[in-house]
Amino acid sequence: MTMTDAPLPALAELRPSPPRRVFGVAVLATLGLTLLYTGLRHPAEKFGLTLFLVGFGLLVIWLALRLWQSTEAGLVLTALDLRDSSGRILTTVDQIVAIDRGVFAFKPAGGFTIVTKDKGPRAWAPGLWWRAGRRIGVGGVTHRHEGRYMAELMVEMLAARPKG
Repeated sequence: MTMTDAPLPALAELRPSPPRRVFGVAVLATLGLTLLYTGLRHPAEKFGLTLFLVGFGLLVIWLALRLWQSTEAGLVLTALDLRDSSGRILTTVDQIVAIDRGVFAFKPAGGFTIVTKDKGPRAWAPGLWWRAGRRIGVGGVTHRHEGRYMAELMVEMLAARPKG
């Protein structure tokens, strides 16, 4: 490995909060199991309602599993990009146009929204981040203060960029 191949140091890291992670998965799993129990133990007179309860219960249990899997990773901000800890690049710093962290912003809990120049493919890591078009929402089951620090650091990086 040469010096040019060395990974860039992390400027900020955003990790899921273990209590929030467990609470989120527990709530979703409980809802899913309750829907399954209700649909199978007390079948409705209409078969469609029973089928809906069982199907929705299975969907919510699948979502709980996805939440658990996606929150094993964290997010890492370097001087060049924002990526998850497995190496998937969410966006590069030169693509960022704005950071929206206001009270009324459409953002995950305790997080912020990144607006990019170009649209990207839709993607979602429940409880950690999502991408829809030019917007990337960061946060969810993460620590609020770590999210605020990462957002402030990105704002400073944008302000330090040469104008033009």
